[in-house]
Amino acid sequence: MRFTPSFLDDLRQRLPVSEVVGRRVKLKRQGREYAGLSPFNAEKTPSFFVNDQKGFYHCFSSGKHGDVFKFLMEVEGLTFPDAVAQVAEMAGVALPKDTPEEAERQERRAGLVEIMDMAARFYEGELQGRAGAAARGYLAGRALSPQTQAAFRMGYAPNDRSALRSHLKGRGISVADMVEAGLLVSGDDVPEPFDRFRDRIMFPIEDSRGRVIAFGGRAMSADIPAKYLNSPETPLFHKGGTLYNHHRAKAAAQQAGTVVAVEGYIDVIALAAAGIGHVVAPLGTALTPEQMEMLWRMTPEPILCFDGDKAGRRAGFRAIETALPLLAPGRSLRFAFLPEGQDPDDLVRSEGRAAMEAILGAAAPLVDMLWARELDAGPTDTPERAAAFETRLREALNAIRDETVKRHYRTAIDARLAQFGRPASQARRAYGARGPGGRPQQRGGGARGGWRGAPQVTAPTLSAAAAAGPASGRFAAREVALVMVIANHPSLLDELAEAFAELEFSSRDLDRLRRAMLDAYAHGAHDRDAMRAELDHGVCGPLAERARAALPPSEWWAAPEADLADAALAWRHVSALHIKVRALHRELREAEMEFGRDFTDDNFRRIVEIQRQLATAEGAEASIEGFGGASGRVVRPM
Repeated sequence: MRFTPSFLDDLRQRLPVSEVVGRRVKLKRQGREYAGLSPFNAEKTPSFFVNDQKGFYHCFSSGKHGDVFKFLMEVEGLTFPDAVAQVAEMAGVALPKDTPEEAERQERRAGLVEIMDMAARFYEGELQGRAGAAARGYLAGRALSPQTQAAFRMGYAPNDRSALRSHLKGRGISVADMVEAGLLVSGDDVPEPFDRFRDRIMFPIEDSRGRVIAFGGRAMSADIPAKYLNSPETPLFHKGGTLYNHHRAKAAAQQAGTVVAVEGYIDVIALAAAGIGHVVAPLGTALTPEQMEMLWRMTPEPILCFDGDKAGRRAGFRAIETALPLLAPGRSLRFAFLPEGQDPDDLVRSEGRAAMEAILGAAAPLVDMLWARELDAGPTDTPERAAAFETRLREALNAIRDETVKRHYRTAIDARLAQFGRPASQARRAYGARGPGGRPQQRGGGARGGWRGAPQVTAPTLSAAAAAGPASGRFAAREVALVMVIANHPSLLDELAEAFAELEFSSRDLDRLRRAMLDAYAHGAHDRDAMRAELDHGVCGPLAERARAALPPSEWWAAPEADLADAALAWRHVSALHIKVRALHRELREAEMEFGRDFTDDNFRRIVEIQRQLATAEGAEASIEGFGGASGRVVRPM
């Protein structure tokens, strides 16, 4: 019987080598590998090793090496077809029927792969041509170099309904084959099939062997309803069973010891360009069970990285629902959340690789995220509400199918519930067994005071995101005022340009507007009318209009009619307060992480003190002597 490479790859992906070998050799985990006594030679010291991520075994005593099929052939004397049949049975996969129809189907798949590669080369060429100039400019603005573009085979689909169709047709490809590959749109209501991707930056989606099987396209025009568009399901492409950058990340994950799942193509590419190559992305949807299995085949504890806004937290919570039934001994997830208003691309461009690695290094275990999810679901400030919180937690654990894992989760949750709402000194005693030096052996996820009245301390995985500020879709009053006072009084930049450029904003949109304003000022927009004209006629026009509409009436000092002296004085005061508040939020995140690692009274008191300072700073309305006099009013700036 003939087995196609794709079928054999699928079996290798579905069944870890350790599971096949472990039925015949007693294995013990050693770091990233498993070790055992050689099945080929009598020995007392293990010299036989299995590596699931690399998909092979190696016996140092005999020099034998191979995959699951080779192992069964060596140990049980099976033929190759019999070894494949046995692995397929273990994996619950039916063997392909060796029929003319099956042979034809495989031949069709091979033909479609060739067509997809031809399409990828066409898009690559278009990106480098005249039509791709705007797309190249966009990619350059995202700091994606030509070398990075080439490495990921990025391209451009012209704004033409028949550009690709004509190109492939000229090379002998039929329209029917293009439709089957997902490259053309067709249907009963479509008189003539046309190109699916038009005026889009193209990202080839490759399988585990690096072959192009689909495309993702980002629209160049802002008024296109679908910003990102993927290929449809085809004989080559199943969206829920594919991870973007999978074939590159497999090798990088071996070096890093983990794999990171982010949300989009650009995030993957930007991180890879920054030297973080062990990164993949689902294709526009939440992670599926099949995709999680792919992650676990690369590493026992993948990191899921989300934006720090509400949408990111919801995505993290959905991942919990998918993961709980699939957990197994030694197999879990960790969760990392970015500062709100930033994605991985933004972070590595603004703060570098080290900032991203710090966030990944602080990734929280799944048990922390589960605890945080149920805290987020409702208050716990009365006995009844605290009881509801406990009930939600215990019900969630019922989704775990593996009884051993479920038992350990119950133990961990019971330990946390035992100290829930107590002062830190009691929490430490109730939290769990102690290691050397009196430190808890379990890693905590923070404590949030329950109805007993202890100070409220949010779970680190969520507070780190919440502290950063509002989502990019809305503006914080303080931040929009700091921007709009400059828009309405550009001459302030004569003295404040450097300070304005260095402010940290939680909103990416305000950051973009700030950069556009600095650019306009550099090109001569030194008064209000010139600045408004520059902004309104540029790409940030709609953004500037949103910011004007978002300025609260209470921030009168940022309005056009405010006196320049009042505007300057208020800007300095409010910017200093803004810098202080952001610094306190960073301190709070660090303090919560430290408390999560070590439940000490000092660490707990540090969190309470920072929260007190934050409450004072956030509510500050300090008067400035003489403020408002130049504008005919004396009021507070905050």
